[in-house]
Amino acid sequence: MSHQNQSRQSRREFLARSAGVAAGVMAGAGLPGPLARSGAVKADDNQTPAKADTLIVLWMAGGMAHTETFDPKRYVPFEKGMKAEQVLCTFPSVPTAVDNIQISQGLEQIASVMDRGTLIRSHVLGDLGHILHSRHQYHWHTGYEPPLSVAAPHMGAWVAHALGPNNAALPAFIDIGQSYEGNGEAEELKAFQTGGCLGSEFNPFRVPDPREAVNIVRPPAGMSRARFRQRFDTYRRLVNESPKYADATDEQKQSLLKAIDEAHRLMDSPAAKAFDLALEPRDAYETYNTSKFGLGCLLARRLVEEGARFIEVTTEYGPFLQWDTHDNGHTRLAKLKQEIDAPIAQLVRDLEQRGLLDRTLIVLASEFSRDCLVEGKPDKPVRGQVAQPDVIEELKHYGMHRHFTGASSVLMFGGGTPQGMLYGASAPERPCTTIADPIDVMDLHATVYQAMGIPANYHVEVEERPFYATKDGLGTPRPALLGL
Repeated sequence: MSHQNQSRQSRREFLARSAGVAAGVMAGAGLPGPLARSGAVKADDNQTPAKADTLIVLWMAGGMAHTETFDPKRYVPFEKGMKAEQVLCTFPSVPTAVDNIQISQGLEQIASVMDRGTLIRSHVLGDLGHILHSRHQYHWHTGYEPPLSVAAPHMGAWVAHALGPNNAALPAFIDIGQSYEGNGEAEELKAFQTGGCLGSEFNPFRVPDPREAVNIVRPPAGMSRARFRQRFDTYRRLVNESPKYADATDEQKQSLLKAIDEAHRLMDSPAAKAFDLALEPRDAYETYNTSKFGLGCLLARRLVEEGARFIEVTTEYGPFLQWDTHDNGHTRLAKLKQEIDAPIAQLVRDLEQRGLLDRTLIVLASEFSRDCLVEGKPDKPVRGQVAQPDVIEELKHYGMHRHFTGASSVLMFGGGTPQGMLYGASAPERPCTTIADPIDVMDLHATVYQAMGIPANYHVEVEERPFYATKDGLGTPRPALLGL
């Protein structure tokens, strides 16, 4: 590709990133609908005061096996010819900073900061008929089971809608690490990564690769700010003249234009420096530099320092990638642990050192867990993959492969959560389902929202009916998880 063509492409990419929702209109994607009426109601006058100002979701995309991470069971080492049903845990346990909590080998750094956190071992995922990534990721992030007649907002959009930005220059909802092209399920991902019925202005500000984050908040190389301002004004005019824009409601127009203007405001703000990881001291940078996810944690820390409101950092979902371990489960988890262990622990330490952890809630979760022989049948492949055999002859079959919703682990730090607390339990033998203090997506969301000062029945009106932050507004916060 010529230098000229590269320059043109980079300009187009910047405009698309900084005003992505407008690009959707120009491409004929249409405006979201139906758009919620303004004036959401905090219906609970007795709402507990917020314990946190900022929420970080660390998303282990693809299905993190609880027995291989934060809820280890009996360790069964690999032995050629072993029966698959014998496999409960392919890593030994390691102690943590809390006497009664052990987690899986390979997470020693997280173990060292466990005394700052709360570990939930009884998160039960939805019974959605089929255990599918797209359905369960949608359910976890929005609180609603698809399909719906209304576009359900992402949790980050609800937080942005209810609380607004901490720093007016920063987008209130920032998504780090997820690519939207070339992953095989782009439309499924986009379905829940939006502001939904709340409007375009509550869509996430997307940073697909934290290593390139600084390029999202500055003009392409060789372009002056004045020239970019001229191009941006022209782009805004073209959006304004779009036939689809002309057909939009006043609320939709306001939402769209606000999203465009806020994206441009960020570029001119000192807060834009938070996106430049090159400004980080080398030693600190290298601690986080385990992977794209690790640098996403570093970017999240820098954004919290600038006053971010909601950030999601994902290991990135793609079929049969990352935590989607339908084969080579043990080997791939060993690598994944190396990618997440130091960055997550350092994020906790850094926020604590800066006096920000108390007001920042960190939630680590996944769409479901995994087990060796639960979903499907041993003699049938899963989506073209080699099925788990009854007898394991090769290392690639050693590990947790099948989707499992009966129990999973959620790890929380900061934001007023109890320190060094263990909540709930799953069975010690297969099936390792929840046996104490089950908490579903609805109640987990309600708990997180309450920590942020948002009641579970916070709602807007869509088509003259209420649409709630938790399904039907029925989520019940768990006082124990909030130190109440």
